Amino acid sequence: MRYSRSFIHTQYEVPKEAETPSHILLLRGSYIYPAAAGIYSLLPLGHRVAEKVKRIIREEMDGIDGLEVTMPVLNPAELWKATKRYFDIGQELFRIRDRRQREFVLAMTHEEIITDIAKKFLRSYRDLPVMLYQIQTKIRDEARPRAGLLRVREFQMKDAYSFHPDFEDLDRYYPRIYNAYLRVFARCGLNAVPIEADTGIMGGTGSHEFMLESPYGEDQFVVCTQCDYRANMEKAVGIKPPVEDLPADPPAMEKVPTPGVKTIAQLMDFFQTTEQHFLKTVAYEADGRLVLGVVRGDFAVSPTKLTNHLKAVRLDMASEDLLERHGLHGGFLSPVGVKDPAVRVVVDTSVGDRTLYIAGGNAVDIHCKNVLPGRDFLVKDQADIAEVRPGDACAVCRSGRLEIRRGIELGHTFKLGTKYTAPDTMDVTYLGADGDNHRVVMGCYGIGVERLMASAVEQWHDEAGIIWPVTIAPFQVILTTLGKSAEVDGAAESLYEEFRTRWDVLYDDRDESPGVKLKDADLLGIPVRVVVSQRGLKQGTYEVKVRKTGAISFYPREEMADAVGKILAELTPALDGLPLLPESV
Repeated sequence: MRYSRSFIHTQYEVPKEAETPSHILLLRGSYIYPAAAGIYSLLPLGHRVAEKVKRIIREEMDGIDGLEVTMPVLNPAELWKATKRYFDIGQELFRIRDRRQREFVLAMTHEEIITDIAKKFLRSYRDLPVMLYQIQTKIRDEARPRAGLLRVREFQMKDAYSFHPDFEDLDRYYPRIYNAYLRVFARCGLNAVPIEADTGIMGGTGSHEFMLESPYGEDQFVVCTQCDYRANMEKAVGIKPPVEDLPADPPAMEKVPTPGVKTIAQLMDFFQTTEQHFLKTVAYEADGRLVLGVVRGDFAVSPTKLTNHLKAVRLDMASEDLLERHGLHGGFLSPVGVKDPAVRVVVDTSVGDRTLYIAGGNAVDIHCKNVLPGRDFLVKDQADIAEVRPGDACAVCRSGRLEIRRGIELGHTFKLGTKYTAPDTMDVTYLGADGDNHRVVMGCYGIGVERLMASAVEQWHDEAGIIWPVTIAPFQVILTTLGKSAEVDGAAESLYEEFRTRWDVLYDDRDESPGVKLKDADLLGIPVRVVVSQRGLKQGTYEVKVRKTGAISFYPREEMADAVGKILAELTPALDGLPLLPESV
């Protein structure tokens, strides 16, 4: 590709709307162009990167017996109603009507369509197992699109769906997809960390997220300093150190007036005690019911853990109106004295019965001291509903400490089980070898294409621009001429014609200053830069710069192809040392 005939329009000013490195550099490098908030066009350079990402994904999916399909973005609403997701998902799901008033949704994922296909064609045990995948557009009405391609409303995703005769077969297949994901990310030059994850609206029996550690990531995940334990915040568990200082003859609970004393800091000062001697009570509305989540004062409630424990579809903060209808008051909530059967109280496992607590008095400007669980309120529903904290002991190895890091989710794998094939959803069965009908078991696996592109830039960039991994770079080599002369142009043309038969080459043949050309080369992030100049030709050499390291070398003409080929081979990401799962034969 000749630069003079390409559609590349770099810019040197930082776009006002961009904050993260990937957003800034993809805009400046002419890789993307915004149509609206969270909606982007991929310009020719961005399209080339996306296609190389897709090629790697296809190779890995085909390598584990995946079969590619294409499913519609416009989905009949009745399929989504059959799985209840039409009602369960909030405003993120686009719901529309056609001219005949038939209801449709714009798919944010394709479980319903693929399961409908499976119901039609997977009739016998001889049809199983099978994995179908696609790379297709997804639509999501994201409330707060941000960070360029990292949080968008329209995007391309590889979503794969496997169908199995039973859970054992899904368990046997799952390591193959897990390992294929690790290879996809490694081949794209990304250091992906697999972590245990919450299944969320997808449902199922288990899942993993593949995270790229990044200060710009919106997700948080937990790692142990000693063992291999990794989990996202919604799934993570740690050891909660007990508080055991109960006096031999504990005093009775006492209500104390606390006018103007509301925050934990003020209450600690007022009662002259520590945070871990408080009960923190947070009110939620779960599918229309009032729920009180109670944790020890040095912990915070995890809404996701509470949602999962309740098996709720929606969990929102309770309104003041809802609290008042049950005789409760925000800021003074407590499990003490709650006898309304319509109010569910869930107590975290951090709350023990070997200490006395300070709690709200369920009345304005009143708190209770000397509260003893089991004596002053019954603990009927206890579960882990608290977020882990940095420094907590690991519940797996018990010797390491938990660290909380930020990351970008690159992909997600789910063991869906029978969530979408159950009798009360889409009711998908097959005829087994025993002559009986059996329930089809599913897995689901997704990777965002543009998100992966942006993540590569987040990991690989410097002040000058992008540093693309060689496997997904729009071009592997940028050939640049410095100065205009027939000799320089002739030497560059000869090199270009040779190189383009082996690699993707961008030939910068523009009539621009050396400063502009070299600055653009760094901004675009192409792995290898070759410079043809009058000075070099006089010395009989060509300059070769490795974008990743900044190393510059000089080679005679007859050694150029071998030298560039060797550099590109050395830049190709290795697959050694990946934390692969053992696969069944």
